[in-house]
Amino acid sequence: MTFSLVARCAETGMFGVAISSSSPAVAARCSYARAGVGAVASQNVTDPTLGPLALDLMESGMASRAAVEEVTRRGQFIEYRQVLAVDGQGRTAIHSGPNSLGIWTQAQGDNVASGGNLLANDGVPQSIVDGFLASSGHLGDRLVAAMRAGLAAGGEAGPVHSAGMMLVDRVPWPVADLRCDWTEDCPIEAVATAWKVYKPQLDAYVQRALDPRAAPSYGVPGDE
Repeated sequence: MTFSLVARCAETGMFGVAISSSSPAVAARCSYARAGVGAVASQNVTDPTLGPLALDLMESGMASRAAVEEVTRRGQFIEYRQVLAVDGQGRTAIHSGPNSLGIWTQAQGDNVASGGNLLANDGVPQSIVDGFLASSGHLGDRLVAAMRAGLAAGGEAGPVHSAGMMLVDRVPWPVADLRCDWTEDCPIEAVATAWKVYKPQLDAYVQRALDPRAAPSYGVPGDE
């Protein structure tokens, strides 16, 4: 009921996760990223403890593969889980348990990994990886392009209703965390629209946190 990717920008070191599902509020349960460490998606009969655990392991010095292997050793009911990770060197790892739902599969490339379950076909994750690798520019733009490619390749077996995109970069909070928790329209396009609005303001919001004296104002009442 989900397809996603985790990715690293080789130029900036920024990490990101993008995800979509027929379930509500998928990004709230499944997306994890930590600046300077990596990004993780934990999905399919989701256990929200696995994402932070994988990030902790990578922050302790483990490569993504070792971290995912340790997650599978420690995790409960791991045969039902999918876990995707990318680390600070762009190395990727995926665990897909044999009890993942419906058609499930995975794909990996340089700085990117994708996986999904209850898919329309087994080519969706590879289309997501290909879409990411064929794109350029800001990592957020590339995540949107990849998710659109996955949707065009068939996406889920049924309609998706929620989506999200998280980006981390240099500071200990997400520099972007955009979500559509439920819609009867396309949640990926809803996130893409939010990103189009948010992208020009991203650096200003970081600056406001670090030193509001130097931050620009957008000149609206109650400007935050």
